Amino acid sequence: MSQRILAVALESDKDVVLVRQRARQVSALLGFNKQDQVRIATAISEVARAASYGGAGGRALFALGDLHHRQQLEVLVSAASVPAPGSEAAALTEVALVTARRLMDGCDIDSATGMPIVRMRKSLPPQVPVSPTRLAQIATELAATPTGNSYEEVQQQNRELVETLAELRERQEDLLSLTRELEDTNRGIVALYAEIEDKAEHLRRADEMKSRFLSNTSHELRTPLSSIRALSKLLLDRMDGELTPEQEHQVGLIERTATEMSELVNDLLDLAKIEAGRVEPQTEPVVVENLFRALRGMLRPLVDTEHVELVFDGGGVERPFESDETMLAQILRNFIANALKFTERGSVRVTADEDEAAGTITFAVTDTGIGIDADHLHLIFEEFAQVENPLQRRSKGTGLGLPLCRRLAGLLGGHVDVVSRPGVGSTFILTLPRHFPHPAPAST
Repeated sequence: MSQRILAVALESDKDVVLVRQRARQVSALLGFNKQDQVRIATAISEVARAASYGGAGGRALFALGDLHHRQQLEVLVSAASVPAPGSEAAALTEVALVTARRLMDGCDIDSATGMPIVRMRKSLPPQVPVSPTRLAQIATELAATPTGNSYEEVQQQNRELVETLAELRERQEDLLSLTRELEDTNRGIVALYAEIEDKAEHLRRADEMKSRFLSNTSHELRTPLSSIRALSKLLLDRMDGELTPEQEHQVGLIERTATEMSELVNDLLDLAKIEAGRVEPQTEPVVVENLFRALRGMLRPLVDTEHVELVFDGGGVERPFESDETMLAQILRNFIANALKFTERGSVRVTADEDEAAGTITFAVTDTGIGIDADHLHLIFEEFAQVENPLQRRSKGTGLGLPLCRRLAGLLGGHVDVVSRPGVGSTFILTLPRHFPHPAPAST
């Protein structure tokens, strides 16, 4: 329920000046700041001017209302007559309403009584609520406060205008300063982007040179290493006569070293080809049972059958899926070889599972080996990185197998994950789409 503060009759243009003065006085007594006082006075005077344009009989009523538990200044301005559509009075009313809606918290028209009443609202600043006693004091102060003449009101409006212009000029200077700072920042960002692009180009060139170097070096090393391995094999097979125990030990060391170097060269060559974009999957239907049969025969020589059991479980995945079987076998072969290397007792289990809803095939290689600490899991997929362990020192690797597996999985449209606990074992997981994601044909 609203509590009346003051009412002003709108009989002539002088009353519009009076309404403006009273609006400033009321808003000041209710605790509004200087800017809000100017906004309230301007909005109310514009609406009052439009209401008095059609003649005498209008009125402006100031009241204290409550909306959503927040006190508000309510001003109701009524006109003596309804402006005819398209008339100058109607145009003036429309402009006044636009102004009021911009300056006040709310502004609407009530025509239920026949004559239009413009209702404007402005929420009081957060402070101690205005009590009925304080409202009575405000009414008394307004009654004791004389109203100035039109000349004084014009002077007051001029002062308000000068203050507003000074504030606008200050804000304009702040905006200009901010604009200059933004321009300087933009120039710095452009220079930074240029520097980043230049460094990126250097990195691309360096990466290209690295790939070319690895490829060329791998090709150059492959032939002599093959010759060393072949000659070592001939000597160990006693093709040129018997060897002494020491000679056999030394030749065996040469053969093992040449084999390790050959594996390193092959992994380097594969990585170089992938980085150069010269490896493309050759997709075909892959049958899990056939894949597992081939892997079982290939990896049987690595299994210590007395202490470790190698188990393949197809998981009922009978339908063929689309992928590159050679790349898939290379990934799983690496997973299984690592699992056998670091499992002294127990089992290495290779499983396949299908998620029809997601359209994926998941391969998992689970061992009961030494496991990997959580702090080291991020290292195993980095090139040439190896986790220190007595078994690691006994069975040296290239440090390129798992990074190669991750890149091959990406080429197949899948990804690699690992779950491991020290002393319990590890599970390396390869997830592939059932249907290979062929790239869309280039538009012409």
